[in-house]
This record gives sequence, structure tokens and C-alpha cells, in this order.
Amino acid sequence: MPTTTAARTKAEPDATRRLRDWIKGYRPLPGVPDELFDARGRPRDHWLDFLGHFAAFPAGDPGDRFGLASRHIRDSGASYRVYGEEAERNWPLNPLPLMLPQAEWDEIAAGVAQRATLLEAVLGDVYGEGRLVAEGLLPAAAITGSLDFLRALRGVSPPGGRWTNIYAADIGRGPDGRWWVLGDRAQAPSGAGYALENRLIVSRAFSSLYNSLNVHRLAPFFDGMRRGLAAAADRADPRICLLTPGPFSETYFEQAHLARYLGFLLVEGDDLVARDGKVYVRTIAGLKRADVIVRRVDADYIDPLELNNASRLGTPGMLEAIRAGGVVVLNMPGAGVLESRALMGFLPGICRALLGEELKLPHVATWWCGEPAARDLVRSRLDELAVAPAFNGRGGDGVISHSRLVADMSPEARANLLRRLEDRPGDLVGQDVVRLSTMPVLRGEKLEPAPFVLRVFAVMTPEGVRVMPGGFCRTSDRPDARAISMGEGARTSDVWVIDDKPVERMTLITRAEDVQVRRILGHLPSRAADNLFWLGRYLERAEATLRTIRSLCSSLMASETAGHAAGQTFASLRALFVEWGAVSADTGPGALPVARQALGDAQAWGSALAIARSAKRTASSMRERFSGDFWSLLLELEQGLESAAEDLDSEAEVLRLVERALRTLAALSGLAQENMNRVAGWRFLDIGRRVERGIATSRLCRLLAHDSADTEDLDLLLDLNDSQITYRARYMVGLALTPVRDLVMLDPYNTRSLAFQLARLREHLDVLPSLREDGMLEEPARILLSLAADVETEDARRLSEDKAHRFERALMRFSNAVADRYFLQGASAVPTVKMVGLA
Repeated sequence: MPTTTAARTKAEPDATRRLRDWIKGYRPLPGVPDELFDARGRPRDHWLDFLGHFAAFPAGDPGDRFGLASRHIRDSGASYRVYGEEAERNWPLNPLPLMLPQAEWDEIAAGVAQRATLLEAVLGDVYGEGRLVAEGLLPAAAITGSLDFLRALRGVSPPGGRWTNIYAADIGRGPDGRWWVLGDRAQAPSGAGYALENRLIVSRAFSSLYNSLNVHRLAPFFDGMRRGLAAAADRADPRICLLTPGPFSETYFEQAHLARYLGFLLVEGDDLVARDGKVYVRTIAGLKRADVIVRRVDADYIDPLELNNASRLGTPGMLEAIRAGGVVVLNMPGAGVLESRALMGFLPGICRALLGEELKLPHVATWWCGEPAARDLVRSRLDELAVAPAFNGRGGDGVISHSRLVADMSPEARANLLRRLEDRPGDLVGQDVVRLSTMPVLRGEKLEPAPFVLRVFAVMTPEGVRVMPGGFCRTSDRPDARAISMGEGARTSDVWVIDDKPVERMTLITRAEDVQVRRILGHLPSRAADNLFWLGRYLERAEATLRTIRSLCSSLMASETAGHAAGQTFASLRALFVEWGAVSADTGPGALPVARQALGDAQAWGSALAIARSAKRTASSMRERFSGDFWSLLLELEQGLESAAEDLDSEAEVLRLVERALRTLAALSGLAQENMNRVAGWRFLDIGRRVERGIATSRLCRLLAHDSADTEDLDLLLDLNDSQITYRARYMVGLALTPVRDLVMLDPYNTRSLAFQLARLREHLDVLPSLREDGMLEEPARILLSLAADVETEDARRLSEDKAHRFERALMRFSNAVADRYFLQGASAVPTVKMVGLA
């Protein structure tokens, strides 16, 4: 209902009081520039405007809004991994963004664009003519001392005409109030995808505030990035791949998020094969050409044939394909040499020589100790400076692995440093001590200062350099932080560039007249097909395990009889659980211990919890292919079953968890059936489910529908096969062996029968591409055709345990044949028959 005048009058003083309390209680760190206040100690206008709007929210409303945004973070799986850790961490996002006015941002953007242009020219010279070294502007050792300098690319003209596509600068506000560059990032700059995710979350939480403040959008930047990559290719409709180290990368979520947002193909090194001077993606339809590769793998690991021969992340022959001009790789291998601190002290002179102008953004004063004069200066001011490795990965045999204050070193560390300065001075640089500037963050109901680093991104577009209007901001809980990496006490913030006038609102949706309509199956990478196939199998296997546990617990709770929980049927179920790896052979007596272990024992590889974790692990390697709802349900399934790891005291508690998990699996199945396009990916997901269901049905039939089966066995079989209602509706008599066998195994109208699974599998194979040109059947189709014919002509009265076992083994052979044909992985895994063609 409309807000009354009295209510508005009461709300306005509350907002004013809250704003005044925030400003009054804010205590900037002494001697450190702060974003909230200007040089004269007055609050900056753009911060007052933002905080005034923020304070006008009703009490508790910002927390509620951001709580919903935080739930989105959990549901979407937004995460990062600290180096050396196996578990992922939820993405730590501050509610308050970093605010920058347009005029100040224009200076930052001009400086970053200039630096991107300069460093592109430096790379071209370092790997080309070498004039900078020849003319004395850059010592050769400042380049060749870097592990990121690749001699194999000297004299190579980069395919696509550029060495870099994306560049990033870490900046902070210096003691004079100006922005200073703290470091350059050109190897494979990360953070742009996280900046995008931060924007999506914060703008969703505070949409009205975001729209009212004229915040610059990020879509034009990513549009320019995509167009720049496409322009680098030699085909009009290029295939652009994002090369990732894999799901254990520290920033894998960001890589998957960017690939999904930009429409790139997310690939790993094993997905690619270099052949005849080109690079191809292994797909279910054979090898398809990769035109442009956006590299997120460090250069040393990109080609085990010429570089690090222990690498499992790259593709043999990649450098040869680059030299032949057959693939565009951006940023080019070798671009990481720009991240060396040894270069920083020489950039002002290089900028004047190459661009004819001064650097617009200064950087922290740096002296490379490889020059005698610089080494003497560093030695004379040792207690005033910080010392850092001159080159990434080369810090003087562990003496200095990161920037450190010499004054804080122990006597032993100081002595080691002095020896290193004498023995290998070129491995070290001295730098002025940097204390990071601070920005306001909201902690509880108080504003407090937090040190921050802002990473600003520039991309090369067909029109020139374009700078992201915002960036990736990291804050620290430690007031004396001098460097910030994502780990303990580190958080991130969105970055809002505020314009004085309305800003362009743009999306990545292309105009309709610019797009050629397509209706195609798509070229699914072999690894993705493999993962989707096994995800389908894991989900179906989890459902079968849960149904079996439910049947066991339901019978145990029955008042008149122990049902399936006692006698020979229970012995059969126990043996089945042992065969599935859900329980150990020495599990205690009784049905409850068996059900409890089969549900939540993380050490049992066949338990429902272990299978759910396998499903999540498999899905995590292809996050870009799943919606947020699908991923949220997978997390819900795992988290729900994890509670079963605790002691469950009754079969009712077990049953409650099982029912909830089965509902989650039903929701996942519904999403797959109704929300996934019927392209190759969905087909492999469904093939996995059908194979697993067919194997489980055959196994249960030979276990429970043998010639001497009693009504208890048959009733359990119908229950596990979810066919009780169908049987009761079709047959007015009681349970009989022959009709039960027919319904479970041979009935093509029963969605749970073996015959139904085979029919669906044949439909899938009819649509999937073939590598043969001679019209002959491929091995999966050959096995399936023979099996389907046997099942279709089988008589339920003669369906013995041996035949059911033969059907089960045939499905396993079919599964192996599918893997051999479609999942082309490994160094020698290429089609052995003539391919339809290379595209």
C-alpha cells in the first residue's frame, strides 16, 4: 500500500541518523588514503550519495536482500579454491561496492589502456626485432632470466596479429592520492568472470539503487572481448575454445562462468589434438578445428612435447601449430614475461621510446638488482625497502618467495638475503614499501576500513583497446595488508563506475538480422560426452540404491511382518548391497545397520552418499552446461545425504532422508527431461541413465525372479522396479513369476523395463553422428541391435537367471563400446576409421 506522509517523515530521520552514525563512527587507518574521504578529510560526494540511498533501506532490509544474494552464491556453486586445498570455498562477497566517479575512472582507464598498448609492443619487440635490448633500453637478462620467456617463440609472428587479448593491472591509491600500478598480469589474467558474477549478485540484491546511480554496464566490455577474439581467426564463424586446467584449478568456476556467458567451448588439454599444423577438438563427430584458444593454462604447461614434459594440462604439438599459424592462442605463450617485476623500473623509458609519451599511471618504485647501481642502492636502503622475486617462480632458491619487508626479517633470513644479493642479485628487486589504500566495508551495522587491491582489465577489440568499467576488487580483514590473494580473511567487492548522465544499457544478445538461424545437434566434446554419460549413470545408481534402502526400511517398520527385512529376501538384499559396494561384508546384524551404512557411509564407494558425491564431482567438470537450478539440486542431494553420516537411531529417520533424496532425484530427472535441449549432451546423459537402469533391472531380476522365487521376492522386485501399480492394474490375480518377469524385463510399455531402455537407446544411437562413410554399423549399434532382438523375441516363461545375466553382460559390453567410440581421450585416442571430414 502507498507510504503515508507520516511514515516517510519518520523514515527520513532514521536514514539520516544511520548515515550520520556511519560517517561519524568510521575510523580511517592513519597515514593511508581512504576511498570514503578526500585529501582534506571530507566525505566524497559519490560515497555520500550511495550511502544515503543505502541508509534509506528499512532496518534489516539490506541484510535480507544480501542474504538472498548469498543464497544465490551457494545455489549457483560460485566458489574458488586456495592453492593446495582440495575443497572449494564459497565466494566471499561484500555487500558494499567500491565507488568510483566518472572523471577519476577516465584517468584510470586511459592509464590502463596505455599500459596494455605499451606491453603489447614490448612483447612484439622481445620476441621479434629485439631493438629494446640492442638500444640499451632493456637489459637482456631482465628478459631471459624469467621462466616465462619462451625461446621457442623467438621470431614467431603471432597468429591473429596480437600477442595479447586481455591484460590486467593491479592498482591501488598511492600516498599522493593518485592511482599506482602494483603489478601487471598478462600470463592468463583471472578475475574478469568473478567481476561479472559480483555484478550479477549485487545488482540483483540492490536493483533499484543500481539503476538509479547510472552505473556503467559490463556487457559492452565482454562484447568487445568476444568480437576481438572472433576477429583474430581466419574464418568468418570461428570455433572459440577456453582452455582450462580442469576442475581442480583455483578459478575453475570463473572459467566455466565465462565460457557459458560468452558462448565459448570449455576444453581441457586432453580435449585437443594438434595435427598437420592445426589444433582440433575431439568431439563425438570426430575432430573439429579449434580456431581460437583462450588460454587459462600457464605457458610452461601448454605443450609437454616442447616445454614441461611432465605436464598433463596441455596438448603435444601446440607450439608447432602456433608457429605454423594454424591456431590463434591468446594470450600467446610467453606473454607471462611481462609479469616480471624486473621490467617495472625500465617501463618509463620504454614508454617514451615506443609511444613518445610518459606513463599515465605510475607504478611502485622498483630497482632490479641485476644492475650494479640498483643493487648498491637497494643494499644502502635495505631497512627501508621491501625485497621481492624479480621473476615469477624464481625467488632465489626459496630465500624470497614473495614480497617481504627486510626490517621484519630474522637475522638468519637477512643473512641469506645478503648472500643472495652477492651470488644472484638478478633474481631480486627492491621496492618502496606499499601500504594499500582502504575502502569502507559493512561489518554488522558499522562501516569499517579495509585494505583493497583493484584489478582493472583491458581487452583488444577490432576498434582498439577497451577497458572494463569496473573490475575485480579484493579486500582484506587485516589492517596492515600489503598484498591480497583469495584466502583467509580476503573478500571481494563489486566495482561501480558512476556517470553523471544515463549510461548505455546493453546485453550480449545480437540483433536478429545479424544471426543465421541454426537447428543442429552440435559438436559435443568427447570429454563432455563422457562426463554426461557417467553423470546419468551415477544419478540412476543413486536412485536404485535409495529405492532399495526405502524398501528395506518400510518393511522393517511394518507392524505385522518383518517383510524384506528378514529371511532369505533380506539375505539377498544384503548380498546386493555388498556387491554394489554400499555396505561391507562385516556390517553388523540387522536391517537398520545395513540401511544406515548404505545410505551415508562416505567410505563405502557404493553408498548413496558416495554416489551423490561422484555425481557432483562429475558435474563440476562441466558446470557451463547446467542451469543454476540443476546445480542447486545436486548440492541439495549431497548435503541432504551428508546428514546421514551422523548416527541415525531409527528406521524412520533413515526413511525420512531417503524420501527427501528421492524427491530431489525426481526433480533432477524432471529438469533433464523438460529443460535440457534434445541435443547430443542430453542424449548422453539419458544414455547413461538407460544403461544403468537396464543393468540394475537385469541384476534384480536374476536375484529376485529366479525359478524358486516366492511372493516376497516378487513383491520386492516390483517395488524396486516401481511397477507395483502397473502390475495390480493389469493382473487381477496375485503375484506370479511369469507376468512379473515379463513386466520387469520384456514389456516395451513399462518405462522401467529392460525392453523400454533398449528402445530408447536405439533412438539415441540413430540420431548421434557416425564416423563411417560405408554405411556399416558401428560397434555400439551392432551390440545394441543384437541385444534388442534377443529381448524382443524372449518368452518370459523361459527367462532364466542365465539369460538375465547374459542381458546384463551385453549391456556392459555396450557401455564399453560407447566409451571406445565416443569418448576419444588420451594421447593416441583418435578414430581408427576414415573420418567424415575435418571442419
